[in-house]
Amino acid sequence: MKNHITFLCTLLCVLLIGTAGVAQELEYVDGTTLTQVNKVHPTARPYSRLEVSKYPDLSKTVRRYYSHSTGVALVFRTDSRTLGARWTTVGNKTSTHYSALAQQGMDLYIKRDGEWVFAGIARPQRSDTHSATIVKNMPEGEKECLLYLPLFDELKSLEIGIDPGSRIEASENPFRHRIVVIGSSITHGVGAGRPGMAYPAQLERATGFEFINLGASGQCKMEQFFAHVAADCEADAFLFDSFSNPSAQQINERLDAFVATIRAAHPTTPLIFLQTEVRESRNFDEKIRKFEDDKRAASEAGMEKLLKADRNIYFINPGMPLGSDHEATVDGVHPSDLGFARMLEEIRPQIVRILKKYGIK
Repeated sequence: MKNHITFLCTLLCVLLIGTAGVAQELEYVDGTTLTQVNKVHPTARPYSRLEVSKYPDLSKTVRRYYSHSTGVALVFRTDSRTLGARWTTVGNKTSTHYSALAQQGMDLYIKRDGEWVFAGIARPQRSDTHSATIVKNMPEGEKECLLYLPLFDELKSLEIGIDPGSRIEASENPFRHRIVVIGSSITHGVGAGRPGMAYPAQLERATGFEFINLGASGQCKMEQFFAHVAADCEADAFLFDSFSNPSAQQINERLDAFVATIRAAHPTTPLIFLQTEVRESRNFDEKIRKFEDDKRAASEAGMEKLLKADRNIYFINPGMPLGSDHEATVDGVHPSDLGFARMLEEIRPQIVRILKKYGIK
């Protein structure tokens, strides 16, 4: 009997010691109660980046892509030392071109000394239901947070977890001005390691301007529906990656009409066009090389004409410089994080100089 009592006491001590080392369960708040940034307008599906019902001429694929939370971020303040998340996604098929973290995960930045500093990731599970601790053991005190949402899936629900008894509240939009970016898979973020590494998000953190990502992977060929979306946007400037997807023939046929539709709604708003990259996939494939050379030549000729006619149009060429060592793409087409870094090192100062002419600073 004495041995039995001793065993029970020992077991109770072990359980108590073990319990003392277990972190407290987080308390969760609905993400829709926090501030969303990088959206053109409010949407019926809370984390979609565009209300596609307003644009019946959008193609089926573009409608699906614009239901993604690409580029959208939550901003909030909290004194919690731990941050976590629970979220659900539609469950798009995986691709060889991007990581699960970029597709369905999230990354967090916290402002420190006036700079957005990477703080952690919300790692997705192999299902449509996800739960993750983003960061823990943080110092006490209030933190200003920026959480980028998944790049390549529709976010159905999102809750942010904090320590019990901690405070979390919506912040004001920390970014000024509105720059709408319309483009290809490169703009969409294919090849980025995580959501915050897509180039519009990097431009945002570096400049303090709000960059709204309307990239549509493989789809942006200067169709009129993209021009209609741009015409409907409230924007201080537009940035276009519109020469990556179309053929030379499509550029010749569509560029003038594309710009004319936007100009009807935005007569003097600066329109900045990026020349597309020199693709690594052309290195040994002569057919690809000719296709790429032809479309680059067509874009240069078309832009030369527009620049003469409109003083508020700009052409950054090269617009996506990736270096000369052939090491800056994930697949010969899409920039890796290294590629995005090289691209932004060259084009960010040019974009900032252009915007400064219009009081965007």
